Amino acid sequence: MFATHVGESSQQATEMQGVSTDGQGILSGTPPVRLAGEPLPATERRAGLDTTTVLPYAGSRASKRTRRLRAWMMTAPIDVIALLAPLLLTQNYWRGTLVNAGLTVALFAAGGLYRPRRHVSFLDEMPILGGRLLASGAVVAIVAAERHDSVPYVSGFMQGVALSAGLVMIGRACSRSILVVARRRRWVEHNAIVIGGGPIGAELARLLRRYPQYGLRFVGCVDASSRQGVAALPLIGTLDDLEQLARLLECEVLIIADPDCPESTLMEILLRPDSSRCDLWAVPRLWGSRSHGRYPDRVGAFPIVKIGDTTLTGPRWMVKRASDVLFAAVALIVLSPVLLFCAIATLLDGGRGIFFLQERVGRYGKPFKVIKFRSMRPVDEHESQTNWSIAHDQRVGPIGRFMRRTSLDELPQLWNILRGEMSVVGPRPERPYFVEKFSVEYPNYAMRHRVPVGLTGLAQVSGLRGDTPISDRARFDNYYVENWSLWLDVKIVLRTVAEVFRGGGR
Repeated sequence: MFATHVGESSQQATEMQGVSTDGQGILSGTPPVRLAGEPLPATERRAGLDTTTVLPYAGSRASKRTRRLRAWMMTAPIDVIALLAPLLLTQNYWRGTLVNAGLTVALFAAGGLYRPRRHVSFLDEMPILGGRLLASGAVVAIVAAERHDSVPYVSGFMQGVALSAGLVMIGRACSRSILVVARRRRWVEHNAIVIGGGPIGAELARLLRRYPQYGLRFVGCVDASSRQGVAALPLIGTLDDLEQLARLLECEVLIIADPDCPESTLMEILLRPDSSRCDLWAVPRLWGSRSHGRYPDRVGAFPIVKIGDTTLTGPRWMVKRASDVLFAAVALIVLSPVLLFCAIATLLDGGRGIFFLQERVGRYGKPFKVIKFRSMRPVDEHESQTNWSIAHDQRVGPIGRFMRRTSLDELPQLWNILRGEMSVVGPRPERPYFVEKFSVEYPNYAMRHRVPVGLTGLAQVSGLRGDTPISDRARFDNYYVENWSLWLDVKIVLRTVAEVFRGGGR
């Protein structure tokens, strides 16, 4: 596949660093990629490829077919089948069996047993599996004992629980063995780029090439331009090329090793659209320390942790969207008398034109029309788009001021939520004029648009409303994006209700 190899002595020297190269300095054992800056053939130049980037690599046929598979897709169905297996023997305890299955799967998910892992070992999972199986079985058995007050009934039920627990263990052992075999034969693998050309990055590259059971195909390494020519292994590009490389190499995993750049610079690069779609793993800086609280993962002897997703996609987005639709539909029905009262009050206060439509910026910078009850009439459209606050404007009547203070003027945005333009909880939408202005003044401001904008948000319930620092708002909004959970949404909604009753609006 490659050109004539270099001399034996130089090849042995490079193997000491975990890298073998050919005469052109391209990694042996890696996919056929082209180094950054290497001229492309005329046919590829005519195709419009950038001469400073690498060529795409798709991987094996089997890995292309299995690329969409995720860890839970194999383990979760096997666990559910094992937990429901006692129903094949008897239906006397079907309620307890169903509850036990649901509770066990929930505990497994909370314990990270459905998350992707690089080092797969059934023996590593046994303690956490056994603990959660015992916990769920004990909880359901206590409830069953309280309800039936019958020793034979509870005894029979616990026999089913013991059977299902044993089947879960057997299923896990089999699924882990199958996964390891599939990875070793490269039926299941994902393209990975190592970020960092130092000693740790070089060792990771060697481990990934030598041990396919980690499920990753090393396709290259990137680092800061300061390491070009002095890195421990050849680079396929710089950090500035990472987004384009991730797209061209069909990369699905990024591993942060030891890049030669500030953390703020690296984070800005990782949050770019094509980079943020990749799974992100990292070798902790204090990599010799022991991880507490979760059962650890590793590549070789290097501890490695998965960085949480910073975007709402896949199942996370489906959960949030379903909760938004349910909340908005119920709220529109329950609050319909309040909406009617607000509409009549707005009509009496300002005449016709009950609703006020204004262009705002939503997810990924897409504009939409937000709906509010009108509290005043602007002189013209320019004033509407560029006037920051009307809290003390004399044109706002007493009814409009009350509605703004209690946030009742925002209720029509429940319709925006049903249409999918907004979410119940998220960064508050802003007008295009101010989005452009704040994005220039505060570099992290635009990152808040990674998720749908919301009817309420963490910044608003934390007192950041009206004339408050934009940098603080952006910081709270980005914290929400990077730490999203359904419970965080619930907490923000409850705090919003408290703010409404306190009249803590604008």
